[in-house]
Amino acid sequence: MNDRAQPTLKRVTNESGLEVQPLYTAADVAASSGDAMIGLPGEYPFTRGIHREMYRKQPWTMRQYAGFGNPADTNQRFKYLIANGQTGLNVAFDLPTQIGLDSDDPLAQGEIGRVGMSVDTLRDFEVAFDGIDLDKITVSMTINGAAAIAIAMYLAMAEKRGYDVKQLRGTAQNDILKEFIGRGTWIFPVEPSIKLVGDTIEYCAEHAPKYSPVSVCGYHIRESGATPAEEMAYAFCIARAYADEVIARGLHVDEFAGRLSYNFNIFGNLFEQVCKFRAGRSLWAKIMKEEYKAEKPGSMWLRMIAAGGGGGLTFEQPELNIVRGAYYALISALSGTQTMALCSYDEAYTIPTEYSARISLRTMQILIAEMGLTETVDPLGGSYYVETMTNQMREKMEEIIAETDAQGGIVKLVSEGAIQAKVSAQAYKMQRDIESGAFPKVGVNCYRNDQEDEHKVDFHPYDEDDARVQIESLNRVRAERDADRVARTLAGVGEAARAGANVMPAIVEAVKAYASIGEITQELVKVFGRYQEPIRF
Repeated sequence: MNDRAQPTLKRVTNESGLEVQPLYTAADVAASSGDAMIGLPGEYPFTRGIHREMYRKQPWTMRQYAGFGNPADTNQRFKYLIANGQTGLNVAFDLPTQIGLDSDDPLAQGEIGRVGMSVDTLRDFEVAFDGIDLDKITVSMTINGAAAIAIAMYLAMAEKRGYDVKQLRGTAQNDILKEFIGRGTWIFPVEPSIKLVGDTIEYCAEHAPKYSPVSVCGYHIRESGATPAEEMAYAFCIARAYADEVIARGLHVDEFAGRLSYNFNIFGNLFEQVCKFRAGRSLWAKIMKEEYKAEKPGSMWLRMIAAGGGGGLTFEQPELNIVRGAYYALISALSGTQTMALCSYDEAYTIPTEYSARISLRTMQILIAEMGLTETVDPLGGSYYVETMTNQMREKMEEIIAETDAQGGIVKLVSEGAIQAKVSAQAYKMQRDIESGAFPKVGVNCYRNDQEDEHKVDFHPYDEDDARVQIESLNRVRAERDADRVARTLAGVGEAARAGANVMPAIVEAVKAYASIGEITQELVKVFGRYQEPIRF
């Protein structure tokens, strides 16, 4: 008999605060609420996927995030990605566009086209999507504060090119609550911002029923410091706030819920990430069915893009990001996403090059063509570990939602800055843990290569000529358009806002008159004002 004391195993706790056991059995599944929520793919509660055949029938949409400089530059990158097999577009807009500034606004100086495509008027959408078949390539737009205007421009551009807007598919991020939490590209105060989201949902339900006017974005909440469980839970709280806004207008949940979508993040522990999506899928279905009384299965679907998160990439030893990206893509496929995006290896420090973007695209294509990820649905289903952790993640998300509701709801907490303060504190703690080595990060605090000049960093240059070209284009549009029509339609935007009416029809008319994003935003600011961030200590 061996009398030696057995070594004590190190305790392992994942980011969501759940302890990971060294071994899982059927008893662990039973103790974590059992197998009642597993079900079958394509059937409620959709834990195993929203489609019965999933990728066996059709692989995920590959939608790389792209956009920089002026619309002509971005159009060239779009066509390059499509030629290399990309099946969807995800448009990046520069910061002036995101916060409703025209390119000739003094506040836009130095930022025109820097981190995304610069847009001023409908003309820019016409240039950016010239030669792109919108029936074959769906377009997602990462824009929030100015989303109502961008949606109007996209629909007007498509209509002008002869597309039937009622059949048009696409997505706008348009999740303003997460902007207050995570990114900061807000324009208006919280309440009118939510009203604008409701306006877009209501308008699209009638005029563009296949278009997804909101992609609720846990992605940036996660990047800002939230745990994986908080990422999902806060996103669901936000989606409920938008649903409540629209239902209060008289729409039934089944009239719009099927077009709500989600944008989620992937970095960190493989199994925790997979389980958060399986848990989130069944929890969202439960919320829709039990809380909102949805009847259509499509209203209960967690339609999502699961993207390889930039928050997991490193400036140090950036070639390792290619490896990280491959695992992020694997997680995304194992999670049952409908759409996949993958950050490029150089995205930790610059706008991706064509070369790095192609590597990310090829990574996703390798999973389809070589690795067997499309052959069977939910291949991790039935694992004692995965099913136990899925149940525990679901329970954790429910706890966070209940706590948020008990404190007055997500809108109140965001308005007060409470959620922002919480995730910021967690981000600070995580950074301290990385710096101390308590949270391992390969190439950063372990397995370092301390040789100087290890790699040459090529930053994406800011092109003053792009800014000049964009401003000249804006001035030409202003000179050529019907000034009286512009003034009349802008006045209509202000009148609709003051009356508390849905502003989308008025914005669409202003866009068609080639009113600019800055001009339309100013009309709304006159009524709604601008958001002032609360200060918390």
